[in-house]
Amino acid sequence: MNIAVNTQGQPLEVVSPVDGKVYARRSYATGAEIEAALSRAEAAARDWARTPLETRVALVARFGQEMVKRAPQLAETLAWQMGRPLWQADETPRLKLVGDLAAQAAGNALAEEGYPADPGIRRFVRRVPHGVTLAICAWNYPVAMMGYLVTAPLIAGNVVIFKHSPQTPLTAEIAAEAFAAAGLPDGVFQAVHMTHPDAEKIIGTGRFRAVNFIGSLAGGKRVHAAAAGTLTQVHLELGGKDPAYIRADADIERAIPLMVEGCYSNAGQSCCSVERIYVHKSVAKRFTEAFVAEAKNVTLDHPITGKQPYIGPVVRAVAATTIRNHVADALAKGARQALATGRSAARDLGPAYVEPEVLIDVNHTMAVMRDETFGPVAAIQTVSDDAEAVRLMNDTEYGLTASVWTADSETGVALLDQVEAGTVYLNRCDHADLYLPWGGLKNSGTGRVNGREGMLQATETKSFHVRTRFV
Repeated sequence: MNIAVNTQGQPLEVVSPVDGKVYARRSYATGAEIEAALSRAEAAARDWARTPLETRVALVARFGQEMVKRAPQLAETLAWQMGRPLWQADETPRLKLVGDLAAQAAGNALAEEGYPADPGIRRFVRRVPHGVTLAICAWNYPVAMMGYLVTAPLIAGNVVIFKHSPQTPLTAEIAAEAFAAAGLPDGVFQAVHMTHPDAEKIIGTGRFRAVNFIGSLAGGKRVHAAAAGTLTQVHLELGGKDPAYIRADADIERAIPLMVEGCYSNAGQSCCSVERIYVHKSVAKRFTEAFVAEAKNVTLDHPITGKQPYIGPVVRAVAATTIRNHVADALAKGARQALATGRSAARDLGPAYVEPEVLIDVNHTMAVMRDETFGPVAAIQTVSDDAEAVRLMNDTEYGLTASVWTADSETGVALLDQVEAGTVYLNRCDHADLYLPWGGLKNSGTGRVNGREGMLQATETKSFHVRTRFV
């Protein structure tokens, strides 16, 4: 079945948030090019699934090594495409580690599993790949996320068509070069620049057996809707509005630098960034003063030529406008700015640059406490007790991560058990633990990656009932 899409090589322009100029020009794939890529993937799927696991692991490991060789090129393109400071822009160590851990998990996860037998009857299950998979990647960690979206599914025996964000298409092209250098068979991995509507139309044909998506809630809903009725497995990692609760007995001095990093790392553009901070009233003044003092060290500058700033611009000028609107809404409803830096770097550098903010006296009538801000803004609300903190932490449509900070680990774990999130932390935040399954609850998504659980979800169960003799 051919794919009826409207794209006729439409232009794709990457506008850099660094200087507002066009950084790269490409063309979206035509309908014929998309059909050819899908046909190549379908042709390659059976042989790749039958390729021995150790061979798949070796080839994917070689891809990781090829990406490490290209680390300077990847870092520079990342900085220009999405604005992260160049000195922080090398994601290849994480990509390689995800691949290594997936390889380690595969042997156990994909091993044949025996079930109770009867005389003359053997029962077992084997894990089999889905087949042709579409992987759709977000722009905010454009290299590291390929570990979840590409290397693990390939190790599991799937073939992958890879669509990167239109903000970071050069990353996909470099990855394709690395896969070719690693010696993967033709059709096993293909990077294709597709418009969102074209991707949705392809999903709707049912020719993909699985779709793995990392991105916004709105984008995830469109993918989910496109797959309706196809029985395609859809894995979604979506947004977050991640909370942290500082109890009265928290070690504030040790918590502060970790919390500041959790709020401002990558300019707050992470699905697990801390966007809501709830502080017990008995320590609210001390925590806020210490947090503001530490946040003053969050520097903003040009990500390429600046003096190793902590943050650069956010990804787009329109994203910066959304962040500023959240702040303005909060101020109009009674919040106050606690980080009075007096700097004008954002105005001087360009429209995508946003100064770090600390807002206090916030509440849940404000967008900054309800909607995903995805920027360098920390919002602090005082609470009276544990019960109020948990209620407010759960008062959100999202459920990716959450943290509790306390010296009482037993009570902390009990509180975390009440919090609605896919990953919860005690005395830590903004951390994707590669040894644990990763994914969200509620509108933060469906499915899990990492380790044995991630490998199982990259495959399907095939049951064998084998009669060895008649009795």
